[in-house]
Amino acid sequence: WASTIYHGLPKSLLPFNPVGGEYLAFLGRISPEKRPDRAIEIATKLGKPLKMAAKIDAADKRYWEETIRPLVEGNPLVEFIGEIGDHQKSAFLGGADALLFPIDWPEPFGIVMIEAMACGTPVIAWPRGAAPEVVEQGVTGFMTAVGDVDAMADAALNILRSKDVYQRMGQAARANAIERFHPRLIVPKYLEAYHRTIQNTSKCGNTRP
Repeated sequence: WASTIYHGLPKSLLPFNPVGGEYLAFLGRISPEKRPDRAIEIATKLGKPLKMAAKIDAADKRYWEETIRPLVEGNPLVEFIGEIGDHQKSAFLGGADALLFPIDWPEPFGIVMIEAMACGTPVIAWPRGAAPEVVEQGVTGFMTAVGDVDAMADAALNILRSKDVYQRMGQAARANAIERFHPRLIVPKYLEAYHRTIQNTSKCGNTRP
């Protein structure tokens, strides 16, 4: 271990959308640890549309076919878009009222959270991995107990039923993403870590780069 450094996100990559939309979003991979099944369950509980932009790796194809595909095809509220590129994320995330992030594993970071925040979209997550370091509770989103689907649904409802809450959180999310994850803040941390590692290596008698 040398240092813990967050992902950077250029300010201009994902424009701020202060308006939002009429759906919940899921962005990532279709895999058991990402819990797309729980995202579908939460949206269904609320009776709200869910748009899922996700890729299906070969290792997860069976999980898709046996577990997730039946939930998608049997639910008129769910729209599966498939994998999207960076040029599509602004419209997808910026048009959502909230990003559902019900991860069930120690996520190392979760760049989709700061991508959503950069668009002004609050994040609703389970506090696994780095999520508690990224989402500021009640400010840029909500975190609920891991596995508590009802609590996550309630958090989403809190955003959906109040445009004031959405706009307040959206503005805070955008500011947070730009202030904490801008490359001008991240790059010096990498340089510092590299220089420290080189110095420590030299002290140990190994002068090779």
